[in-house]
Amino acid sequence: MKYSIPLFGFMLAVAGFNAPINAQANVTSFVPFDDFLQSAKLAIAGDYLSRSGNRVRDEQAFEEMRQHILTMYEGVTVTHSFVLDDSHFDCIPIEQQPTVRILGLKGIATPPPDSMLPKAQADSNAAEGIAKPASQLDPDEPFDRFGNSVACEENTIPMRRITLDDMTRFQTLQQFFEKGPNGAGQAVETNGLEPPAAESHKYSFTYQNVKNWGGNSNLNLWSPHVNTSKGEVFSLSQEWYIGGNQTAEVGWQNYPDFYGGQNSRLFIYWTADGYHKTGCYNLTCAAFVQVANHGDLGAGFTHYSKQGGTQWEFAAEYYLYKGNWWLAIQGKWIGYYPGSIYRHGQLSKHAQTIEFGTEGVAKDPWPPEGSGQWPYRGFGYAAFQRNLFYINSSSNGIWDSLTRVRPSPKCYSIRGPYSSGGSGWEVYFYEGGPGGSGC
Repeated sequence: MKYSIPLFGFMLAVAGFNAPINAQANVTSFVPFDDFLQSAKLAIAGDYLSRSGNRVRDEQAFEEMRQHILTMYEGVTVTHSFVLDDSHFDCIPIEQQPTVRILGLKGIATPPPDSMLPKAQADSNAAEGIAKPASQLDPDEPFDRFGNSVACEENTIPMRRITLDDMTRFQTLQQFFEKGPNGAGQAVETNGLEPPAAESHKYSFTYQNVKNWGGNSNLNLWSPHVNTSKGEVFSLSQEWYIGGNQTAEVGWQNYPDFYGGQNSRLFIYWTADGYHKTGCYNLTCAAFVQVANHGDLGAGFTHYSKQGGTQWEFAAEYYLYKGNWWLAIQGKWIGYYPGSIYRHGQLSKHAQTIEFGTEGVAKDPWPPEGSGQWPYRGFGYAAFQRNLFYINSSSNGIWDSLTRVRPSPKCYSIRGPYSSGGSGWEVYFYEGGPGGSGC
């Protein structure tokens, strides 16, 4: 493998846009997997339709959600379960995970060589400052508050439990899957004008139109508050790899309605048709194949960056390898989107555009993006993305040449992009802003 730089994840938006509720969860008791599955089998629509805060449209919509849960967990054996961020996670044998069974995969693909993973940077020469690597698990706390190990065994994967409590915060199963209101929502270059199809989305982002097989970013990790009582839906920072109307995405996201809590989570997303009928977060539908017993999709982190304090980040890389879109988090391959989910479309060949940036979804007012500070505040105050490169057809990493887009400058902006010339940050920019009204 040959590189021109040292190596180490367009369209974006939100899941179903509905009337706001203050979606908070607090797990007060541990629910074994068998008990959870039995309760799903016996669940009655009327018990959920009458609950305050649940939005499921009708009995038919509820039954579609319930059947999806039963389909996803059919034939699954759980080795053990644990609670992380007030969500239950189940450890499932790799070969039994829903994507393998539902898509009829004949086997698990072999990961790319480790030479394609991010290399450590010379932090002592960093152009802006030093950020610590973020972790989802605290090595000093190997058990949850119920005494369960929070680590899955070898040859199993952690899967955030798909529950009716989460799903019925949406009107339909399709809205639960969606990343945009009515399936819409794109971050596109518009010469500074807000995209007509994105009136419920606000961005600060950078892009490059270039033939690519993936790429990388180190994302500065924050958890901006999303006030659902005021109609705010989510705030995120992420990477997009786009081909036509197809994407592979990764980043962090604070989305209270989806996760039932206020802190930012590690997330992935995909679509094969511009967010219309395909796509879902994490492992909520049959799409992503996880191969690692770490990388808890839908879970938060042990630390978040603080204003003027310690900064935290994680590296995320996508690489189209032997027909599959492989994902690495913090320099370790955790799984892949099979090329088959892109239905012989553009991403089954290569991507055409890379994008990096923030997004918020609301009616009005709008949530903070990034750290909630304007990008000019710089390191320690504003959110950043750094070590930005794409992978070409020769498996070489090429430093990005990005164009910034600021369609809502009253609320969000971009500072940069810059090139630090080998001092530890390479290509980077600052992103986000305070949000508010009148964006």
